[in-house]
Amino acid sequence: MRTTLAFSLATALALTTGCGAAAGGDPDSSGGSSLADLQTRGERTGWVETSSHADVMRFLEVAAASSDRAHLETMGYTNEGRAIPLLVIGDVADGSPETVRASGKLRVYLQGNIHAGEVPGKEALQMLVRELLSGRSADWTDQLVLLVNPIYNADGNERVALGNRPRQHGPLGGMGQRPNAQGFDLNRDHMKLDSPEARSFVSMMNRYDPEVGVDLHTTNGTRHAYHLTYSPPLHPGAPEEVVDLLRDVAFPEITSAIRDADGWEFYYYGNQSMRNGELAWATFDHRPRFNNNYVGLRNRVAILSEAYAYLTYEDRVRATYRFVEEILHWARDDADAIRAAVDAADASVVGQTLPTRAVPEPSDTLVTILMGDVEQERHPWTGATILRRTDTVEPTPMREYGTFMASDTEVAPATYYVPPEAAAIIDRLTAHGVQMRELAGPETVEGESFRIDAVDVADNPFQGRNEVTLTGGWSPEQLRLPAGTREVTVAQPLGRLAFYLLEPRSDDGLVAWGLVDGLEPGGRYPVARVR
Repeated sequence: MRTTLAFSLATALALTTGCGAAAGGDPDSSGGSSLADLQTRGERTGWVETSSHADVMRFLEVAAASSDRAHLETMGYTNEGRAIPLLVIGDVADGSPETVRASGKLRVYLQGNIHAGEVPGKEALQMLVRELLSGRSADWTDQLVLLVNPIYNADGNERVALGNRPRQHGPLGGMGQRPNAQGFDLNRDHMKLDSPEARSFVSMMNRYDPEVGVDLHTTNGTRHAYHLTYSPPLHPGAPEEVVDLLRDVAFPEITSAIRDADGWEFYYYGNQSMRNGELAWATFDHRPRFNNNYVGLRNRVAILSEAYAYLTYEDRVRATYRFVEEILHWARDDADAIRAAVDAADASVVGQTLPTRAVPEPSDTLVTILMGDVEQERHPWTGATILRRTDTVEPTPMREYGTFMASDTEVAPATYYVPPEAAAIIDRLTAHGVQMRELAGPETVEGESFRIDAVDVADNPFQGRNEVTLTGGWSPEQLRLPAGTREVTVAQPLGRLAFYLLEPRSDDGLVAWGLVDGLEPGGRYPVARVR
């Protein structure tokens, strides 16, 4: 693959005096006032630096001003008050949710920079906007409306340091940090919603309801031979219609198209490890605290992208760009199939047996994983070791742990009842967009309550909360419900999500995140249900 910088020590040191020229004399300049001349900070610094929040906002403002098909909206705000942009691109008169949804076109949300040291998505999405609006790429807007957010974790993005993600190959001028300004990993906050960024995201999901969501990352460590790895929703309770469409159709088509056009190999995300005495290729986590799993539990098509960390910075951007391109080709061509899958997934889950907890599921046979190698280089300004991908490809048989299976289940009930004093629960359900009805007066119904046998609270906090596990079970009980009780009907489009938020044994629900008070052995979980 073409690489513009060798990143040897001598070359990089020479760039310290040449970078200003590459950037048009001003690293904070957009590189041009017209869309065709616009460059990302990566491009105009010869792939040494990455875009700041101001860079991205300026880029999107010029893009929006250049075309009546582009409308710059604000998705929400970060903890430090930075705007989270949302560029709406399509044949729509404006960027409002009402206009976008009324267009009848498939809505695709593209997100970069949830981890602000993983920058290729941020740069690739800006480039894609430029190429699309200037007529230099395929035009997907006959079937799609794009919702583009290149810089989700804007606060983390501004905390640039040369030591962030130390072995990753660039940007040599530094990159942002993984967490947001609160110290939260935003890719663990989709259920508990403790950050304004996460609340901004779920608000966007509620208002625009994109049928497809794409979350762009960079890998962390394993030395494989893939330019990029991907994942569908991993929760075993995610709708089969959505997951099967990705595994059986989208990913094979996209992988084949990129192999034919670029000669690159893409595969399912994983890391090499030893499990049960044998070599294994294991994916990450099934829980919906992660973006792609959360979007899947909202019954939508969700795609995780992980560019390989030891490709050069430029090559990571280009691999990410190509992946997004092919996703959009597929979404345009299979728009009807995507609509059918999400419509089927929105059907009621009442009476279905759904997993509340899960464990990794090994493949029946060994699979061949393409392992790779790296060479060591020195960072020119810190002297630290950085790693660069070589063209080594070693096909290696191993057990794959790419899916999850239920270890605990419950039958989805017809209704949950949330007491009026459970403010934290009501707040989260409202933020997620779960529909509720407030009882105007007291009611008595035949239902079930959950008796608690044991409460296990983690000794150490994780992401600001001590995680909780309950042991116990549901038993019949006459429920006396006071006025103000919230009735949550599971037969709604977000019924699957409501189930995982409210079931007390859920491994990523509101109980698990310590958001339910007064839990004691021998006591009752305050949320009741009716089968």
